[in-house]
Amino acid sequence: MTVGQHGPMELPEALDRAAEGFTRHLRDECGAGQHTVRAYTGDVRSLLAHAAGAGVVDVADLDLMILRSWLADMDARGASRASVARRAAAARRFTAWTVRDGLAVGDAGARLAAPRTHRSIPDVLRSDEALALVELAAVRSDDADPVHLRDRAIVEVLYATGIRVAELVGLDLTDVDPGLGVVRVVGKGDRERVVPIGRPALAALDEWLAVGRPALARPASGAALLLGARGGRVDPRVARRAVHTMARLVPDAPDIGPHGLRHSMATHLLEGGADLREVQEMLGHASLATTHIYTHVSIEHLRRSYGQAHPRA
Repeated sequence: MTVGQHGPMELPEALDRAAEGFTRHLRDECGAGQHTVRAYTGDVRSLLAHAAGAGVVDVADLDLMILRSWLADMDARGASRASVARRAAAARRFTAWTVRDGLAVGDAGARLAAPRTHRSIPDVLRSDEALALVELAAVRSDDADPVHLRDRAIVEVLYATGIRVAELVGLDLTDVDPGLGVVRVVGKGDRERVVPIGRPALAALDEWLAVGRPALARPASGAALLLGARGGRVDPRVARRAVHTMARLVPDAPDIGPHGLRHSMATHLLEGGADLREVQEMLGHASLATTHIYTHVSIEHLRRSYGQAHPRA
């Protein structure tokens, strides 16, 4: 059953089968993450419900006019530009799949356009603010409280590696290689990458593993690197709260969470001269265009460098 504009409605059998087939395609053939599968499946079922309301009973009968009217309907109901763009992307992926799987002859979504999204420049810490943040975390952990030791490790690892909070909480003990100075991360779509980690973050992890983790560990803790107060794998909400709590203590710094530390790490790498493609690899971005936003964040740094180096600045 699909929820349409006027409430729940049953999709015609052929449309329902196509939606289920597309879900399996995303999950089993593409290896898409569960959030991507859920979002794209919801978008496609919304499209098919709209099409069914217009009398379409088979995906072979989808045409560009139906797709455009569906997006226009979303826009009229107040969907954001980003949401409309994502739905258009889902529709294009679905119609391309129907052609590949022999459910349709022509790709109705090939010429489907969507509004361009405006990428907002994220809040980031300056280098001195990031240093103040990790120093605050270190001071807070001087009492050897297991939770404070863990929170220090969370802040240090997030800033050192730029990994996502979901990737952080998914780390196991064997994913950290102190000898090589790297962390093995499983990211979106189950894609694996290796990310460098600095000595201060490794030192914070060493203290956590020597003092903090043994105090919280339980038989059910398994191989989880970071633990919650009850001994289970730490929850992403706990990690977010730890970062927000300490960021608020840094004078005049933006109130950031784990994603803000990810933005800050990428910005500071580029300001330090790192190659954009290397940063893309560390962050696990599938597209270089996603990483390119950090060049805009660093514009003030570039202007300062220009002013200092160019004789005609």
